[in-house]
Amino acid sequence: MAYYRTVGAVPPKRHTQHRDEQGTLYFEELMGEEGFSSDSSLLYHRNIPSAIIDARTWQLPDQHTIPNTPLLPRHLVLPKLFAGADTSSIDVVTGRRLVLGNADVRISYVVAGGVSPLYRNAVGDECVYVEAGNAVVETVFGAIDVGPGDYLILPRATTHRWLPTGKDPVKAYCIEANSHIAPPQRYLSRFGQLLEHAPYCERDLRSPGTPLVVSEQPSDHGVEVYLKHRDANGSAGLGGTVHTLPHHPFDVVGWDGCLYPYAFNVADYEPITGRVHQPPPVHQVFEGANFVVCNFVPRKVDYHPLSIPVPYYHSNVDSDEVMFYCGGDYEARKGSGIGPGSISLHPGGHSHGPQPGAYERSIGVQFFDELAVMVDTFRPLELGEGAEACDDGSYAWSWSGGRIQQADGSGTT
Repeated sequence: MAYYRTVGAVPPKRHTQHRDEQGTLYFEELMGEEGFSSDSSLLYHRNIPSAIIDARTWQLPDQHTIPNTPLLPRHLVLPKLFAGADTSSIDVVTGRRLVLGNADVRISYVVAGGVSPLYRNAVGDECVYVEAGNAVVETVFGAIDVGPGDYLILPRATTHRWLPTGKDPVKAYCIEANSHIAPPQRYLSRFGQLLEHAPYCERDLRSPGTPLVVSEQPSDHGVEVYLKHRDANGSAGLGGTVHTLPHHPFDVVGWDGCLYPYAFNVADYEPITGRVHQPPPVHQVFEGANFVVCNFVPRKVDYHPLSIPVPYYHSNVDSDEVMFYCGGDYEARKGSGIGPGSISLHPGGHSHGPQPGAYERSIGVQFFDELAVMVDTFRPLELGEGAEACDDGSYAWSWSGGRIQQADGSGTT
């Protein structure tokens, strides 16, 4: 995110002495991407950021996946995953249930009312979409308030914690990359500015405005930070460790640079429309290595006199398509059982499109009141334990009216 910011107290020249009023030296930390060859920020700590006094293994939430075989489109009913659960004891970090994943991206869902532990994901950036609820997300850069419709982009290894606010739990759709997540390259100048044809701009982004220096003193046992990291021997190549620090990590008095967490509300996304149906890339909002994130927002639809506003049938030859339905009434899926909180998975190799009747019903419609977050991946997605637990089992047959009865008695009519 090549958009320079400075927050709090920083020295006039980088890599030079920076002291407090008593003359004590602050400790400068470079947080950067791609070695020393991409975006970075410099953070100034009261304490040595490398100091740890203990470590133990953290058993990550179930990360196993199974292939989507036989190859099927699927409807995953996410509200089932936390139905009846005491969400006050669940937090946004450790309570996530893995729904879909591959080597490039993992998609999880959580309904949480509890405060999370301090956490840093050292595998890749996170893009968390807040479906419902409100929270303060405290980070080493400062705090950000998030609420319904917010995307929160957290750069790799950003120490943070989630503190839900209000009476309702936070419903979070978590997109965890094995890479960095950024605005689409085609919307950026060669220097990183969002261009005039981009559907959002820097004014729409919210980032920490003041440093967050926690005054609380650590106990004799220190402060724990949960760390997700690469581990060739761990589940899905991931490992978990808890580092114990002698001091609180929120001790940054100032920072500057182009790498930091930020929030963006989907209501600030300006949809791109046309006389005839526009392809999904016009709805793109972010991209990572081998995947993209798009959003479908309420919008005026195709205005050619002979237009068919819902999507044409299409084969995802090179990608799997995941749609998370967040609100409104998604026109193309009417009659399928899909509603807010649902996911549809349309795998590469399966030709998919509107449900029966939707094609004709859309003719003459001028506005779609729908809200959905889409992830397209360029490697096949496998099913996590969450997907296995909430698959409706019948979506694949929804275009044909039912599954045939096999000679061996399997299948249903």
